[in-house]
Amino acid sequence: MNSDAAHLFLRDLALILGTAALATVVFQRLRLPVIVGYLVAGMMVGPFTPWPVVNDPETIRTLAELGVVLLMFSIGLEFRVRKLIALGPRVALAATVEVGLMLLLGYGAARLLGMATLPSLLTAGMVAISSTMVVSRNLEDHAADRSLKDIVFGVLIMEDLAAILLIAVLTTVAAGGGFSAPMVADTLVRLGLFLVVLLAGGMLVVPRTVLLALSFKRPETTLVAALAICFGLAMLSLSAGYSVALGGFIAGTLVAESGKRRIIEETIRPVRDLFAAIFFVAIGMLFVPSVVVNHWETALVLALVVLTGKFVGVTTGVFLAGYGTRDAVRAGMNLGQIGEFSFVIVGLGVAHGSATGDLASIAVAVATVTAFTTPLFAARADRIAAWVDRRLPHPVQTVATLYASWVDLLSVPKKLSAQAAARKRLVRLMILDAAFVAALIIGTSIAYRRLPAWLGREAAEVAAWRLVLLGAGAVLATPFALGLVQTMRGLAVALAESVLPRPPKGVDQGLAPRRTLTVTLQIVFVVAVGVPLTLITLPFVPPFGVLGVIAAYLLILGFGFWRTATDLDKHTRAGAELVVHVLAKQGHSGDTETFEVVRGMLPGLGTIVPLEVMEGSEAAGATLGELNLRGRTGATVVAISRNGERVPLPDASTRTEVGDLVALTGSAQAIGLAAALLRAKGTSSPPTAKDATALPDE
Repeated sequence: MNSDAAHLFLRDLALILGTAALATVVFQRLRLPVIVGYLVAGMMVGPFTPWPVVNDPETIRTLAELGVVLLMFSIGLEFRVRKLIALGPRVALAATVEVGLMLLLGYGAARLLGMATLPSLLTAGMVAISSTMVVSRNLEDHAADRSLKDIVFGVLIMEDLAAILLIAVLTTVAAGGGFSAPMVADTLVRLGLFLVVLLAGGMLVVPRTVLLALSFKRPETTLVAALAICFGLAMLSLSAGYSVALGGFIAGTLVAESGKRRIIEETIRPVRDLFAAIFFVAIGMLFVPSVVVNHWETALVLALVVLTGKFVGVTTGVFLAGYGTRDAVRAGMNLGQIGEFSFVIVGLGVAHGSATGDLASIAVAVATVTAFTTPLFAARADRIAAWVDRRLPHPVQTVATLYASWVDLLSVPKKLSAQAAARKRLVRLMILDAAFVAALIIGTSIAYRRLPAWLGREAAEVAAWRLVLLGAGAVLATPFALGLVQTMRGLAVALAESVLPRPPKGVDQGLAPRRTLTVTLQIVFVVAVGVPLTLITLPFVPPFGVLGVIAAYLLILGFGFWRTATDLDKHTRAGAELVVHVLAKQGHSGDTETFEVVRGMLPGLGTIVPLEVMEGSEAAGATLGELNLRGRTGATVVAISRNGERVPLPDASTRTEVGDLVALTGSAQAIGLAAALLRAKGTSSPPTAKDATALPDE
């Protein structure tokens, strides 16, 4: 680099960092996401503005690549296998529903907007992944509670894993490898082997290297060693044909295994923040105002896809995972944006020439809009959750309250038994049946397209043979599809009976809740299997082929759900009469032994807990509609007893007074939140010691 070039480079770098610093101050003062400030800074100094000020954008983009690597390294530091296992299948289900829905919506919207296959795939990946930086800052600004943070960050971790797979596949596709079943299979196999070798070798070397560097107790030694590992594995990943982002992520996960994640994270934070700022400014420099003006419909449609699709996907997924309506809606309000991975995915397409800079400009516009809307929606999440809860039909409200408590029971570790072994066998059968269905669909599709070449004839001449082929494929797939349906039902029944066992004799009081749980679990399994199955077969069959079949089956299950939910609502009303009788008889004695008997007599109605409305509490003198207990906490009032008056299943107009005994049901977390509203402000314990053992720490 000659002196003139060096001078221009320093000038560009100083201008970019100065503008980014100013944007950081302004946007923090406005309490807006800093990432948006960096994007706006990039727009201001980019080459496509009326006053181009950056002389060498390519050099800046090279520095931005370092930002990508360091950003992925930091995300890798946050990712731990043990943490992923602790999150369990519930968060995995929520993320599968959300990411799967967004990939389908993104791909479908892009195709409808006239994009080709590769840009459509990149667009699908772009809209599917939320922004860790925006979400983290937003949760911090709004002082989110621990339960919401666990759900949101759990979904983000799963999204990061999905993004890593997307980047690996799209790197091959964007580089000209095409998109076919053999290519995808080959890419996944090679990726798996690469990760196994890299992780196995890295586990032997990287943690020891980190501990050795830390033993010198010199921050610069730690910093240099961490960056050497980061960029070394990024280079290795690039040499193997994958992105530098993948290498940076793996480096972070390996360094985290040293047990010194916090120290490394704090040490590299200034360097990471510097290059991450350059990365987002460089993305903003790709913004072309004329492109957004000319393609405003595309930007608007994709922004709406992100805002509505993520809300629906996250809310549905989190609810099906058993977290309750309130937490589901709040999570949906916080994850409605695109971010770091989105720009990495679009950048891959632009770098390999499979997407133009127009898509990058549209991505910047969508990211800016959604980053602005996220704090606005998140601040109103509780009110929106309450509004959603009020609009639900009463039978659905009942299921929403009890379903979370049922899933809590499913999540309790159980001893190994013959029933547990049978359930595991059903899970394996379900996966195998789904795999065979996918293989037959893909195989039939490939054979359908290649049949003219195999027979050496024109396409019109083999129409009859193609019909025979489709018929044969349908015949072969039908037993596996029917087996899949049967296995899903069998697994749902087995899980429902593990939570609500059938009595050996006498009246089955748990029949209505068990039927409702069985149908709900079937819906969960159809979604959990159907979403990946649709995505895998999407390139090989018409868009609404597999999706149409799954939607039809979900519609059938929906009718069954409504019927069982209505029966459950009647069952709950009958149970409420018993609860209010026991509540009035118990009075303020503090004896909860009777309620233990009631819980046994009313299986499936959750953990019913009696609490007293205390003077000075928010509930004193308020109607249930004003208090909005279920919308704010997820708990439901089953009955109220006051001075001999009995109110089973009170409605929104019922007023709670000081001294009222209120019977609540719901998940442990929901009851804990509701108890805080019923007790006096500043009181840290529930009315009785026995109740305290049933409530979670708040």
